[in-house]
Amino acid sequence: MPTPTRPPHIDDEKFLDHVTGRLAALPGVRAVALGGSRAQGIHGPDSDWDLAIYYRGDFDPEDLGAVGWQGEVSEIGGWGGGVFNGGAWLTIDDRSVDVHYRDLDVVEHELAEAEDGRFHVEPLLFHLAGIPSYLVVAELAVNQVLRGELPRPVSYPIKLRDSARERWYEAACATLAYAKANHAPAGRITEVSGALATAAMQAGHAVLAQRGEWVTNEKRLLERADLRTIDGVIASLSTESGPLQLFQALTTAQTLCEAKGLGRIMDI
Repeated sequence: MPTPTRPPHIDDEKFLDHVTGRLAALPGVRAVALGGSRAQGIHGPDSDWDLAIYYRGDFDPEDLGAVGWQGEVSEIGGWGGGVFNGGAWLTIDDRSVDVHYRDLDVVEHELAEAEDGRFHVEPLLFHLAGIPSYLVVAELAVNQVLRGELPRPVSYPIKLRDSARERWYEAACATLAYAKANHAPAGRITEVSGALATAAMQAGHAVLAQRGEWVTNEKRLLERADLRTIDGVIASLSTESGPLQLFQALTTAQTLCEAKGLGRIMDI
């Protein structure tokens, strides 16, 4: 396997310039953007480097693999398909680098959909509530374009604020309602705990949509939505918790959601 012709342990600026240059030169790639904590200025010295490559038409991940960086390179659709359609986990100059594939045709479509308040939710590994298709629009808004040019949303679409708030909150309420009707009476502690965590994430999406704040992942979602108190609700459960305690925990979670100003959309 070939190795990059670059001196090791270069400083961050030169490192980023080198890596983005190699990525931008891949066939089909039109732009490269920096995302994650480094794009938002909240990173630490050991934070990963999150890069997105935007391609038009055919893109062959084998071209990325041929660069010779150590790591795992997925095929298109290797991370579940949909808007989050694959990428690579790499180690470059002793730094952890995540590369995400972004199809520009898909991104531009989702940008137009978001402007009209339309989106869908896709499952994605490690995300409890899944991801909204407008995640790729959020990336356009908050990431730093390093190579090429990308469209940018002028602001958080008004129609999306309404539709996302309502849909995410309905999902949270439905998750809690199902657990209250089916899992709590049977004393299923694990299922109730899972429902509490999932509903909290769904409510977090609703809160941030209501505020018109973009979300690109779930990592700090509960903190940003001021819903971290759900930890106490989950911590109150134990192997001794019976149906009544489980029912009360689910009701408390609903109250927390309502306290964020979301209002009651459906009864549980």
